[in-house]
Amino acid sequence: MRTLLLSTLVSVAFASIATPTVAQQSTGAGPSANASRYGIAVVDVSYIFKEFQQFRTAMDGMKKEMEAAEGQLKAERDAVQAKEEQRKQYKPGSPEDKQLDEEIARAKADFNLKAGRIRKDFLEREAKVYYQTYMQVSNAVQHYAQQHNIGLVIRFNGDPVDPNRRESVLQAINKPVVAQNNIDITPDVLALLNRGGTETDAAPASAARAGATQRR
Repeated sequence: MRTLLLSTLVSVAFASIATPTVAQQSTGAGPSANASRYGIAVVDVSYIFKEFQQFRTAMDGMKKEMEAAEGQLKAERDAVQAKEEQRKQYKPGSPEDKQLDEEIARAKADFNLKAGRIRKDFLEREAKVYYQTYMQVSNAVQHYAQQHNIGLVIRFNGDPVDPNRRESVLQAINKPVVAQNNIDITPDVLALLNRGGTETDAAPASAARAGATQRR
């Protein structure tokens, strides 16, 4: 059961902050400076999920709840193990042995049912948070594109390539976006989301970062 719960925790754990994408141009302009000019943009949805404060807060809350649930399940599992140790004191087939055997069987069945319900509940809640966050991100991207006369937004991954990891190299080879010239609207969309809405003026987010702060 510990493995099952920990696997859920791992699934919601946040990856470390990545470093700047090699496709980013060091021209002193903002990362999205050319998006309106070309009418096309790219956005790193995975990065937004990692840095969207509302999503992180929800995931942190669920993580704490899962840790508490795991602690409760561990206590119940230890109680069952204590009964199994106690059973060794009795002669096999004795009335005491049979009684403890029945108690242990019921306790194990109850434990498995409870653990299954808890895991299912957390997985369903996690999926709901991911879905709601994705819809928020999608709506923010659409709003930003409409406000800045952008006709196409392509999803890309700005994570750097680790030449020592085969999987990382293969992912880089399969990236749909090979290069982009200051059309990355990820910082603007993230800022818009973290401000709590789809304000009409999202341009200052890029201006504030121009030549000063790189996204990663």
